[in-house]
Amino acid sequence: MRWSLFVLLLAGLPLLGIIAAGRDPAPYLEMPPTTRYVSHAGFSWPWFCFFVLADLLLIGGLLWAIHHGRQNKREATKRPDLPRALKMATTTAGFQHPRRFPWWGWAGMALCLAFWLLAWKRFTWFWILQPHTFLPIWAGFILAVNALAVKRSGSCLVLRRPLRFLLLFPASAGFWGFFEYLNRFVQNWYYTGIEGMGPQEYSYYSSLAFATVLPGVLSMIDLLLTFPALGKGLARCRPYHLPSSRWIPVICLLAACFGLALIGIFPDQLFALLWVSPLIIVLSIQALAGRHTLLYPLRHGDWRPLVVPALAALACGFFWEMWNYFSLARWTYTIPFVQRFHLFEMPILGYGGYLPFGLACLVAGSLVIGDPFGWEDADHLNAVSAPGNR
Repeated sequence: MRWSLFVLLLAGLPLLGIIAAGRDPAPYLEMPPTTRYVSHAGFSWPWFCFFVLADLLLIGGLLWAIHHGRQNKREATKRPDLPRALKMATTTAGFQHPRRFPWWGWAGMALCLAFWLLAWKRFTWFWILQPHTFLPIWAGFILAVNALAVKRSGSCLVLRRPLRFLLLFPASAGFWGFFEYLNRFVQNWYYTGIEGMGPQEYSYYSSLAFATVLPGVLSMIDLLLTFPALGKGLARCRPYHLPSSRWIPVICLLAACFGLALIGIFPDQLFALLWVSPLIIVLSIQALAGRHTLLYPLRHGDWRPLVVPALAALACGFFWEMWNYFSLARWTYTIPFVQRFHLFEMPILGYGGYLPFGLACLVAGSLVIGDPFGWEDADHLNAVSAPGNR
């Protein structure tokens, strides 16, 4: 029941804003979404510079954390008082040794490459399935990423939690479907190649494509954690204690809800909240309920839940945009103020949206399969071994 109310809150706020502004909500509920009803502002150098600064601050913070983590990792390995269990907990994928690249990883790579070719070519014999290559490309990619994690660390998310990993696929369809719904209010991207599809056909095929988002990002997180600078290093960064005032999550929750209600009224000014507000709302509610959020490990110097998901989504975003570029069924961007300097279809500054999106993926994935990377255990050991507790 409470999750139903939570979903209604997130979905209802933008629609409530439209209705309060006296607009017709019908275009925002169109299925499939093909009507263009938002006229975006053109390119603006002041806004462009503002988003450049914002992206540089985000990326600079990530690079600082990685560099700081590498230094602390080298220092930690020299500490004789550091518990052996803590050193083991700050690695990923269990405590196994690397293995050979598994056969199913090669199968995944073959599947990915074959459908990449089919997606970008226009074979006459393949025309019926031409718009539907997204799912097999990403299914092969997910297998290949998990196989690479096995080669590097001896395990992967698929092998550790196979049944729960399968639950990520239906959950992902609803998860990304929500962001598609929010996009109706700002129309930062729209699809071509879906003309003529009815509501049921579009819902079916889009759900298959959307189902790969969470498995792809979480698999990439698992792979990135096998790199020492992102795994062990980020687990031993400088502790950061967030303010404990209960008013902070209340204020953040109200501000995020208010911003989400206004994105349809001011789509040019508030489009970035599409990626930020849902995450802030979830974290605020978790904090008010007394639950640990992904920010909690920062107090023990564990920056992995904040840095690695952002990098994982950015890496996946590169492949999303690349494989989309020459596909038949594809998306195109219309982002106000920054619609220049493209990498594939995406304006280069638009890639900054992948950073908070990665955190949202981690939160959503953790709700489905629990603690997929063992961070809660490592966080407990970090707390025990902190200077004030020894």
